[in-house]
Amino acid sequence: MGKHPVCRVSELPPGSRRIFEVAGRSIGVFNVGGRFYALRNRCPHQGGPLCLGRLSGLVLAGAPGEHQYSDDGLILRCPWHGWEFDIRTGRAVIDPQKTRVKAYRVTVEPPRAETYPVVVEDQVVYVHL
Repeated sequence: MGKHPVCRVSELPPGSRRIFEVAGRSIGVFNVGGRFYALRNRCPHQGGPLCLGRLSGLVLAGAPGEHQYSDDGLILRCPWHGWEFDIRTGRAVIDPQKTRVKAYRVTVEPPRAETYPVVVEDQVVYVHL
């Protein structure tokens, strides 16, 4: 499928998200603490706009009366019916082996500049267009 530029890092500060149309797909891109994640903006339950949902974490229970909060800002809850997904993998919190949303790999790279091959011949520099 290839890679598609969507925005500059400065346009997506930590704690923010944006939804982009990429190759005909609606994709939400999230910056969580300086790490970037991308998910298909369609909940597998009933097609809701998943990436408009709330980001939170999980409450884990070890023993009775013991609770621990984890994965802060990494669990996305569908705004329509509350289905929850891990934005790192796209897998559902409940039944992760069967239910998931497409997660896309995100890279941050320097902007590409147009370049031309340069050859040095007999101490004269040539630029080839």
